[in-house]
Amino acid sequence: MDADAFDPKPAIRAMPIWSGPVEIEPLLGGITNNNYLVSDGSRRVVVRYGGDIPVHGVMRFNELAAAKAAAAAGISPKVLYAAPPFLAMDFIEGRTYGAEDVRENLRRCVALIKRAHREIPAHLRGPSLCFNVFHVIRDYAHTLQDEGSRAVPWLAQFLERAQRLERAVGPIDLVFGHNDLLAANFIDDGARLWLIDWDYAGWGTPLFDLGGLSSNNNFTAGENELMLADYFEAPANDALRRKLQAMLAASLLRESMWSMISEIKSAIDFDYVSYTQENLRRFEAAFVAFEEMEKT
Repeated sequence: MDADAFDPKPAIRAMPIWSGPVEIEPLLGGITNNNYLVSDGSRRVVVRYGGDIPVHGVMRFNELAAAKAAAAAGISPKVLYAAPPFLAMDFIEGRTYGAEDVRENLRRCVALIKRAHREIPAHLRGPSLCFNVFHVIRDYAHTLQDEGSRAVPWLAQFLERAQRLERAVGPIDLVFGHNDLLAANFIDDGARLWLIDWDYAGWGTPLFDLGGLSSNNNFTAGENELMLADYFEAPANDALRRKLQAMLAASLLRESMWSMISEIKSAIDFDYVSYTQENLRRFEAAFVAFEEMEKT
């Protein structure tokens, strides 16, 4: 369905989960889905509205399976209703994190990520996707080429750098990752943390979630050391630091190319061009840091 041509509110009101008349308010900030806060007098519910986005590897059957498994593991809010393109979940009363909050609560965030990686697979049902950032980068490059993107002159360099980063990461351990660890996907209810939004969930390396957590929230070198030590339960060595830096750079390249695709494909009102430029700037800095590590 085209978000610009379809008003989701009548369909939301018709969901069979309400105990009375509903009030619907948009939740701002989404750059993949349209989100709504719905109240029926007795409770508040978040309703996400968005179809499959094959160009980004977002498939709603996979998001639903991950959201249900994460809820069963006590990591994410309960799924109340699902009828694609709609997904309704309990609203968590709490504070949505910014990057500074993630840094201040780094150990709590890492503990939650580790729980997600270890506990969600026990509750996961049915088919589920793989998330390989290097496949994503290569696929994005094909799409940008096919669409005649303004990024075409840069693609050869992107792919050459991605190949170097992939070699540096080497063989991986396999976990079920979140793969979109923006600060806003952490909610603190005052007693505990919740992790939300499973659009990009899938099997992959824990280093992508750790690299994304660092890159999305502007971690210092010291914060990276603490993150690695907490996650792997041992002090980091130089080899692990290089792997993290490679994945951190890869996560920023993927985010830059995600935004380039969204410049062309997305109907959501968001300044993707500025988002692209900011992520490219940060990718360049991260890649330079990776090259410096390779020299040592």
